Formats: sequence, structure tokens, C-alpha cells
Amino acid sequence: MNDLWNRIRNAWNRNAVISFFGVTGMGFFLSFLILAGYGTDPYTFMNRSVARVLGTTLGNWQLILNLLLLLFVFIVNRRLIGFGTIFNMILVGYYADFFCWLWGRILPGSLFTAQPIRSIIFAAALFGFVVSAAIYMNAEAGLAPYDAACKILAGWFSFLPFFITRMACDFLTILIGLLTGGRPTIGIILIALFLGPVITVVGRIMKKIRKNSSD
Repeated sequence: MNDLWNRIRNAWNRNAVISFFGVTGMGFFLSFLILAGYGTDPYTFMNRSVARVLGTTLGNWQLILNLLLLLFVFIVNRRLIGFGTIFNMILVGYYADFFCWLWGRILPGSLFTAQPIRSIIFAAALFGFVVSAAIYMNAEAGLAPYDAACKILAGWFSFLPFFITRMACDFLTILIGLLTGGRPTIGIILIALFLGPVITVVGRIMKKIRKNSSD
């Protein structure tokens, strides 16, 4: 029994660590997406637009909205809540605020304006953000309130593939962002199109790794 408990505890710890590093990667790469100016993920796009209207920071507004969504998730399916939920709902916005501040002081501004380096930074950050988000979402340590809400909706519309429901959620947030003054960019559309499929692919890879490690 003790051996079984230790294996469960170690697996939980591993999942929490994977989730934490996935969230850290999201905040790190998100700062480059913001500074490159080609667009962020749809949820951040919406929140940055609303934050500007309210006159607050991304981190503060995102935390407020996450708390409201967390209440919905807690009522509907609290099993989706875990340490990964806390990591994401608190850290991503503040990570982005911090790294944007840091890069503005230690990196030359031309990196985010001159071509082709600007496009290279955007492409690398886009790839890093999407993969980091997929890793965190498949870590099985809890989902962010927004991601959990999307998963709940996917369960309600189970006749549709997950990535279709995810894309619908992302395009809805884009619409809200547009209605609150945001400008659509190529990065927002690319993430909305590719995040769902990448989450599915990375999930399959991580499940295969877990299965091989447990054999």
C-alpha cells in the first residue's frame, strides 16, 4: 500500500511540475508575441482589449475574469480544478507583464520592429506558446478556468471533435476582443486555428510517454 501511495504521489508531483513549466513557457513566449505585435492567443487578445477599456493591467483583469470562470467550473465540474488551474489563472498574465517590462529594459527595441528578425521572433514565440499551452493542458494537473470552460462545453457538444469546440471558443473570445476595441492580427487567427489540433497531438504523445514509463 505504501509503495502504491508513493507511486501516486510521485506521478502527481511530476504532473504538477510539468504543468508549472508549461504555464511558465506560456507567459515567457506570450511576452514576445505581445512585443512582436502580430497577435497573441485569443484569450489574451480579449483580455488585453477589455483591460485597456477598464484602464487596468492584463494581469489584474485576467485574474478577475479567471476567478469568475473558476466559480462556473467549480459548480459544473470541479474535477477539472487542480494546481495547474492556480498556476495558469494567476501566473500567465503576470508573467507576460513582467517579461514585457524586462525585455523593454534589456533588449533593443529594433528586435521587435526590424525585419526579418521581428517575424522570426514571432514565429518562434508562436510555436513555443502553442506547444507550452498543449503541454500544460495535457499535464493532468488541472486546467485554467477558460480551458476548463472550453472542455465543459466540449462535453456538452460531444458530437463534435474537441478541436472544433475549442476553435469555436477561441473565435468567440476574438469577437469579444473586437467589440471592445481590439484589432485582429494574423497571430490571433493562427493560434485559434492551430491550438486545438496541437493540444490533441501533444496529448497523444504525452499519453504514450506515460504508458511507456509505467510499463
